[in-house]
Amino acid sequence: MIPAALYARVSSKDQEQEGYSIPAQLKMLQEYARSHDIQIIQEFVDVETAKVTGRKQFGEMVQFFQEQSACRTLLVEKTDRLYRNFRDYVTLEELGIEIHLPKEGQIIGKNSKSQAKLVHGIQLVIARNYSENLREEVKKGMREKAEQGTYPSRPPLGYTNNRAEHTIEVDGQAAPIVRRMFELYACGRYSLAALRKQIKIETGKAYQKGYIHKLLRNRFFAGVFVWDGKTYKGTHERLVSSTLWQQVQDVLQGHNRPKYGKHSYPFGGLLTCAYDNCRVTAEQKKGKYTYYHCTGYRGPCDLPYFREEELSLRLGQILKDIYIPDDVLGRLQASLEGDQVRSRIRQQEEHGRLEQRLKRIRLRLDQAYLDKIDGKITVDFWQRNMTEWQVEEQNVVLAMQALTEAHPDRVLTAKRILELANQAHFLYVRQNPAEQAKLLKMVLSNCTIDDVTLYPSYRKPFDLIFARAKTEEWCARRDSNSRPIAPEAVQIPLAHQESSVYRRSTSV
Repeated sequence: MIPAALYARVSSKDQEQEGYSIPAQLKMLQEYARSHDIQIIQEFVDVETAKVTGRKQFGEMVQFFQEQSACRTLLVEKTDRLYRNFRDYVTLEELGIEIHLPKEGQIIGKNSKSQAKLVHGIQLVIARNYSENLREEVKKGMREKAEQGTYPSRPPLGYTNNRAEHTIEVDGQAAPIVRRMFELYACGRYSLAALRKQIKIETGKAYQKGYIHKLLRNRFFAGVFVWDGKTYKGTHERLVSSTLWQQVQDVLQGHNRPKYGKHSYPFGGLLTCAYDNCRVTAEQKKGKYTYYHCTGYRGPCDLPYFREEELSLRLGQILKDIYIPDDVLGRLQASLEGDQVRSRIRQQEEHGRLEQRLKRIRLRLDQAYLDKIDGKITVDFWQRNMTEWQVEEQNVVLAMQALTEAHPDRVLTAKRILELANQAHFLYVRQNPAEQAKLLKMVLSNCTIDDVTLYPSYRKPFDLIFARAKTEEWCARRDSNSRPIAPEAVQIPLAHQESSVYRRSTSV
């Protein structure tokens, strides 16, 4: 007798509970084995979805065939009972397994005819398509359910699924725990660890900190949920109010915020010491005077202390050096607008050319089809040329789409940059230090400072604007061989040096 393994599978728990599908498969396969002089030495039964690889019994069956070289026969009811993905198909093929499919009347092995293998492959594709289509239908149904306001999956702690009515209900035992978590944490006196301990004391339930954090961040409890990247208003009962949920988020954000000092220093992180390449930091003296100095991370440094007010004035000088005169600004903007008009004209011309080309291709396809029907050209000639023409047609359509869609408004961005350069210093002197720092960070990538000098590094395209402003080489278009000039150092006026320098040896 021929030794063989038997494999049966159902695709859902419902089929398992019915107790029909598996027994029916086993009975058919056992009868087939008796009538074909086959001895079943091992049975494998899976009650899972076949779309996902790594099924437990399927994996054990593969291991069985790897270890039992004398057994190379497998009995399965039909193709979709065995696999619905190509990986499992290739695995069994590489093992040289002869597969008997009684319900389909096929035997697939290395000696099978090509036609039988072709039919088997088609059945595999059909089975896989069935699985993919089922998945799409399930996703569509879940999306429809979400749009109706019902969360289409298992709800978080505090809720339970009503399977009879397909709704989500409040869990009477867990809901009070969730409410208590929000109420305690909203007061701001609890960390996540402390909240965990308090909940355990009050309820006897132990939850991990990460789990509690996830619960507190979940908008589901305030009546809103996210499904497939979209936000929906749920029809389920809210456990907390929107106000309480937001209070908890504010506390969470406050606990997670990096612990800097009591004071905020606007120019912190913007400057680098020219002597040792350390960052320039800030501190307060007498509770009201802010001084900036080198961190001294690499040891004692010669960089003096700078008062914030004087440092603000000197940093403003950097913005003066990218000033574009009003008349030059007008010419540049007019040139940009002219370029935009010319670009649109070229785009329209190219679009018209592509439309004419598309019409010719489609006319050629239509005429060739008629010639094929009339017998003027052979079917082989039609098929060979049709593929080429269809590819050409698709390329033209894609080119037209790219021409229409991929049109970022670069002119508008360029105009805003020019306007910023024109008004940067004017805006800077009218703002507080925090807003001044934001403006500087838009223009600068870094700025190095020594005893009396600032060395700014401008962001693009402000580096080019700086170079043109220094040489007054304003023109509507850049020269083809132009290169940005390295930013020059900004000299700190010596007349103000003593009033702005706070030496470490001097007390306030």
